[in-house]
This record gives sequence, C-alpha cells and structure tokens, in this order.
Amino acid sequence: MAGDVILLVEDNPDDVELTLRAFKKNNMLNDVVVARDGVEALDYLFDAGACEGRHPAGAPSLVLLDLNLPKVGGLEVLRRIRADERTRLLPVVILTSSKEERDLVESYSHGANSYIRKPVDFVEFIEAVRQLGVYWLLLNEVPPTKVS
Repeated sequence: MAGDVILLVEDNPDDVELTLRAFKKNNMLNDVVVARDGVEALDYLFDAGACEGRHPAGAPSLVLLDLNLPKVGGLEVLRRIRADERTRLLPVVILTSSKEERDLVESYSHGANSYIRKPVDFVEFIEAVRQLGVYWLLLNEVPPTKVS
C-alpha cells in the first residue's frame, strides 16, 4: 500500500492522530498529507496559496474528506473538486462523524465515491481504515488524473 499519496482533510487533531495511527497499525505506508481546513485542502489540490509549489509528495490518489471543516466546508471542497477538470475523477471518500441523512445524500449528490461514518471505538476505527485502504489503494482501479 505504499507509494500513493493520501490527502486527509481533517480539522480535529485527535481524529488526525487516530487516522495516522490506524494507517500505521495497518501497515499502510502511504505518504499522508494533512489539510486542516477546506482552504488548505483546495490550495493543496490546485497548487495555490500557501501550497503553491506543492508538497514533494505530489498529487493525491485518494482524498479522505471530513464534512465539518473551518473556512470552507467539506461539501464545498467536494463540489470544487468535481467542478475542476484536473480533479474531477479523483476518488473522494467522506470520512465523518456526521449522522445526518442530509449530509449523506448531499455527499453523494456532489459526487462522493464513498461515505464512511467514523466509528467511535478505536478497534472498529482501525478495522474501517484497514478495509478502506485495501479497497481504495489496492483493489480499486482509478483513471489517471493529472493535477497541476
């Protein structure tokens, strides 16, 4: 599972740490770039603002996107990803604690590839991340994307 870059868009430091620990525990050796708000995520994806010149890890092959973000919300980030030719086909998995049916429906309406509710239990969370990694990074075939 090494090699592909994952963009983790998450503002909660505890959830960032938990996700990174789950990746490590599952031997997912991918480079993980963390964006702590929607603006940072968009800047990274579109090589703009503070991220101009991009992190040496390069363009992500998977985005794990929280919905409740400061500055620009997750649904707006998703909408902008799908609206741009460079990122239109980029796999986006919503990884959120939201239990709102509206969030689920809107995520899929805006083009999310998957919607996962974060399990509260650490063991369940590790298993969810393992399954997510196996599917999205090993089994799933994605079309080539070119983010510049």
